[in-house]
Amino acid sequence: MPSIIKARGLGFDYVKYTDESENAERVTAIREIDLTVEKGTFIAILGHNGSGKSTLAKHINALLVPTSGTMWVDGIDTAKEQDLWKVRQKAGMVFQNPDNQIIGTVVDEDVGFGPENLGIPTKDIWSRVDDALSKVGMLGFRDRSPNHLSGGQKQRVAIAGVVAMHPECIVLDEPTAMLDPNGRREVIEVIRELNQREGVTVILITHYMEEVTYADHVYVMDAGQVVMEGTPREIFAQAERLKELRLSVPQVTELAYELKKAGADLPDGVLTIDELVDALAPRSEQYADRA
Repeated sequence: MPSIIKARGLGFDYVKYTDESENAERVTAIREIDLTVEKGTFIAILGHNGSGKSTLAKHINALLVPTSGTMWVDGIDTAKEQDLWKVRQKAGMVFQNPDNQIIGTVVDEDVGFGPENLGIPTKDIWSRVDDALSKVGMLGFRDRSPNHLSGGQKQRVAIAGVVAMHPECIVLDEPTAMLDPNGRREVIEVIRELNQREGVTVILITHYMEEVTYADHVYVMDAGQVVMEGTPREIFAQAERLKELRLSVPQVTELAYELKKAGADLPDGVLTIDELVDALAPRSEQYADRA
């Protein structure tokens, strides 16, 4: 399968100024990152605060350009200024706070803002708006003011605004961080639908471990570098290593891990409640037979 995102030796330094010194200090945010994201996949990027994951995300949308190495989006070098808008048409971005991304006074006007800036004909804009709002389950709210929506609904509108621009990839930088559990569930369901039904490549930056279980591949970052990668099962099977990186595992994975330490015969990297129940069922049947 062809790749849509590729980074080789990617690095980025911030320039930091302080009141105490007139000289600028260079601070390395990410360094020597290699990754390849295939089209149509669901990728999760994990890391504690300050690990560099948001800096990496901003390179995919060309909000930042590398100070070393190269980032390509569908074969386009993001450092080439003349190709900036091509990159952003390929890779849309959804931020943590939807209030920072929603600018319209009415939902459908906000969703149509992106396509309008792309020069899409008016009749096609409204077709895109209808389609995007339908995909995120917000078509019935098209005439509402965003101010009257819940946090989860606002984030779905923000996602619709990106979807309306028909990107091949959507980068979501901790999109559920400010939401309650219901809002988080709504947004993750929308993201999964876009990936599974529409074939949109999804790159999810998150610190909620339960959201990662749906991913095809996971990258774990620490101190600006990728330190682990693999499937969710492979990553969460290494619970002790994740704890060293100041990360947790899904609650059901933690329960299975503790049961296994206590002597239960369970596989590594249990991801769901159903998996845990199935793994424990033979033992329950064994005790039932003895009774």
